[in-house]
Amino acid sequence: MQLETFLENSARRLPEKTALVCGSQRISYAELERSANRLAHGLISLGVRRGDRVAIHMENSVEAVTAMFAVLKAGAVFLIVNPTTKTNKLAYILNNCRAKALIVPGMRLARHKGLRAQTPDLQSIIVTGKKHDDGAHQFVEYDHIIAENPRHKTPPEKTAIDVDLAALVYTSGSTGNPKGVMLTHRNMVAAATSITTYLENTEDDIILSVLPLAFDYGLYQAIMSVKMGCTLVLERSFTYPHAVLKRLVAEGATGFPLVPTMLAMLLRMDISPYDLSGLRYVTNTGAAMPTDHIRRLRELLPEVDIYSMYGLTECKRVSYLPPDQLDERIDSVGKAMPNTETYIVDDEGNHLGPGEIGELVVRGSNVMPGYWELPEETAQMLRPGPLPGEQVLHTGDLFRTDEEGYLYFVGRKDDIIKSRGEKVSPKEVENVLCEHPAIAEAAVIGVPDEVLGQSINAVVALRDDEQLSEKDVLRHCAAGLEDFMVPHSVEIRETLPKTSNGKIDKKTLKQELLGVIA
Repeated sequence: MQLETFLENSARRLPEKTALVCGSQRISYAELERSANRLAHGLISLGVRRGDRVAIHMENSVEAVTAMFAVLKAGAVFLIVNPTTKTNKLAYILNNCRAKALIVPGMRLARHKGLRAQTPDLQSIIVTGKKHDDGAHQFVEYDHIIAENPRHKTPPEKTAIDVDLAALVYTSGSTGNPKGVMLTHRNMVAAATSITTYLENTEDDIILSVLPLAFDYGLYQAIMSVKMGCTLVLERSFTYPHAVLKRLVAEGATGFPLVPTMLAMLLRMDISPYDLSGLRYVTNTGAAMPTDHIRRLRELLPEVDIYSMYGLTECKRVSYLPPDQLDERIDSVGKAMPNTETYIVDDEGNHLGPGEIGELVVRGSNVMPGYWELPEETAQMLRPGPLPGEQVLHTGDLFRTDEEGYLYFVGRKDDIIKSRGEKVSPKEVENVLCEHPAIAEAAVIGVPDEVLGQSINAVVALRDDEQLSEKDVLRHCAAGLEDFMVPHSVEIRETLPKTSNGKIDKKTLKQELLGVIA
């Protein structure tokens, strides 16, 4: 099955039902299907072919969801790029996957001066909203493409099959450059089917999501909602929690996906004025929720099912804890989700028993085929499995199980920081820090944090005779990084500790930071 079939089936079955609510926009499944078909034909007319990559550089919107399904209908591969991504990183991603087309709001494109000159493979730019023309290049208008055209009411002829790529999801890499997680139609259909099974989703669900579509947790809210024929209420941020709660009540939302940062904000609020009796479930993944926060949430919403989950972009989701097990195993992330298998191994690949700590391994149709054009990095994550020719996912995360097989997260094997549910490469942040003319050296360390999962801490040494304040450094980072990658603290030193071979001694720095924070 191809992923776009989810929309086609729901539009056929529930044509007049509201599919998406975003701001003042409310569109039905029939309207979403028609718009996606027209945009798909438009992409094909612009030269997009089976397997081509199309980037969607947008915030949560009806247009972003429409574009995602349109790319799939055209037989192509979509990638959603965070709307706060800066020009140089956007150009890297577009060049890395040799994107043929970019769909972007006109106002945002205006901020990416010189982007076209940096992206030779990019053939078409489709602009939503206000028309943008830089005087040198003409841009195709989104509204013009999806204008009423009777010939384009039906989908294009299908060309992709289920083992073809459906999406690339870019995530931080240890080298400082993001790497593209390849996801096939089969991967994404399998993951969405498994998750909607254990969440017991039906067409009666109304899911409110503030998570960015560029974040796979947010992306799957759209995919799963369309699969089941639910209504998805898309908010653009959680900056104003009271406004989100008002919308949640007004729309009668039954599902509310969270990350720990959002929960921490909710727990500081008085939510008693809001009638949340219609809420059926709350989910969490991206980072473990502090157990105290889970207990307090249980007290606030005693009738709501709370799902603690674990996953990673390379396979979307791994495990979930059934809500009826929450009180007994509050610090567990449960067992493998349906149609998925997990086990724990030591460094030699030997299976470990209850209580023993080792690396978590995942088997299932949801496991990626690899990273885009990165065979060495792929080989580190995908290794031979139990069956001849099979590849299984070595997560790089340390776990243990109890006697009944429930999983408990212990720690991470690599130094990738996971903050606010997002993966952050220390190297990428260090690269931006060192672009400042006054900074000589920089090290970025992740430190455990109850709310964030891990906090991002920068330690820098300045060049001779230079002066900077913490605010100066943070301002520089905000100009060059997505908001979730900006350090939470900056320490300025004369020198950074070194190992015997002259490298920055991050182990010592982390111990020092842990001592200060403790």
